[in-house]
Amino acid sequence: MKKQSVVMALVAASLCTTAAAEGIDNVEKNVLPAQTKMDSCQTLHPLRAKEVSKGEKILNRLTIGGYGEAVVSRNFYSDSYLRYSGNNIQSHKDDTHGRFDLPHVVIFLGYDFGKGWTMGTEIEFEHGGTESAVEIETHEAGEYETEVERGGEVALEQFWIQKSFMPQLNLRLGHMIVPVGGTNQHHMPTEFFGVYRPEGDNTIMPCTWHETGVGLWGQLFPWLRYEVMMLPGLDSERFGSQNWIKYGSASPYEFKIGNSYAGAYRLDFTPIKDLRLSFSGYVGNSFKNTLYPTQSATYDGVKGRVAIEAFDFNYSGHNFIVRGSATYGHLTDAAAITKYNMNMPKVSPSKKMPVAESAYSIGIEAGYDFFSLSQKLREKQQKLFLFGRYDAYDSMHTMESGTAYEWCGRQRVAVGLNYMPIKDIVVKGEYSIGLLKNPYYNEPSISLGVAYSGFFL
Repeated sequence: MKKQSVVMALVAASLCTTAAAEGIDNVEKNVLPAQTKMDSCQTLHPLRAKEVSKGEKILNRLTIGGYGEAVVSRNFYSDSYLRYSGNNIQSHKDDTHGRFDLPHVVIFLGYDFGKGWTMGTEIEFEHGGTESAVEIETHEAGEYETEVERGGEVALEQFWIQKSFMPQLNLRLGHMIVPVGGTNQHHMPTEFFGVYRPEGDNTIMPCTWHETGVGLWGQLFPWLRYEVMMLPGLDSERFGSQNWIKYGSASPYEFKIGNSYAGAYRLDFTPIKDLRLSFSGYVGNSFKNTLYPTQSATYDGVKGRVAIEAFDFNYSGHNFIVRGSATYGHLTDAAAITKYNMNMPKVSPSKKMPVAESAYSIGIEAGYDFFSLSQKLREKQQKLFLFGRYDAYDSMHTMESGTAYEWCGRQRVAVGLNYMPIKDIVVKGEYSIGLLKNPYYNEPSISLGVAYSGFFL
């Protein structure tokens, strides 16, 4: 009975699969009082006193949490893939469309094995996950037919084992977040004001960027945290025009190709109270990180080195929150990579698009909590932020050869409200407009969303 009960508790917990994107090192657990936990266990499982004690010990070592977003948008522009093309620009002038979505629904699971060993996992359902069904078609002579009923993705975004030697030195092995840029490191829906993640970094880089590798991190001083990581290089075959290197971290195979290696780092400074300044970067080759043959005299010496430097900051004080980031990336041999990709077979997953030599994104947002003006609302810990945001980004900033698509560079302005009835839940409303160069039309939108981010155990 004792072993069966413990197994049942572990199975139930494993159904919640995942772990904190920031790592359980940054989690402030909401641990229930021992007596409350014991009462809950006795309600669910009629265990003897000493059996409850062991189950309680297991629960105290678990970290369970997650985050999720549900959104709806009305976009006052066309969603046709031809809207930026030649004569089609004018014909799509008055188009509108709407969307309902679940951008990210994530569950975390972490466990403390003791003696400095911990585990973290995260599984993410993007855009509602995927669904398929098999049907017997009566109008096709009773043939079986498989239909995709819902698009989306299900991904194991983190799975790592960590050994903590001291606060200054922690070793992490497995699949983890690449800590480059402000959005990758701080992507919870309560860590940005917009209904959707900041558009700039989300366009030109993988977001959330996760890779299998080896990492070291630590708190060197109260005002300085560091993180370094070794990981596989990106795959240049999947680079493109509108999203630059964004899809280079994905693999269409059952494994991630590791012909090239890369490194990433992050430094977080807190020079004064309420202010964080962060610098991060990445460098690695990408051209030969593919299964398709690259051995050819035409491509001798081609490396496709990707280098990214990023800065981001966060200020939270005096009822204000101000956040910002700037990211610049450079790709060597962009012309050779473009030529290689454009010559890929039609059935290949390659984007087959021109690739830019450099890309950038800049973003800043600021919000003020108007509920802080009311003592009654302050006591209830409710918040209402009025915010504004500005972004500028270009996935084809400079070209090694060829001409950039003008619509890949744009600015975006947004204003809106964030209402937080409790600290883990936020209701968002936003009006935004993408500002494009002539002859393209601007892209206004109204969006509403509700999100949560928190830990249950």
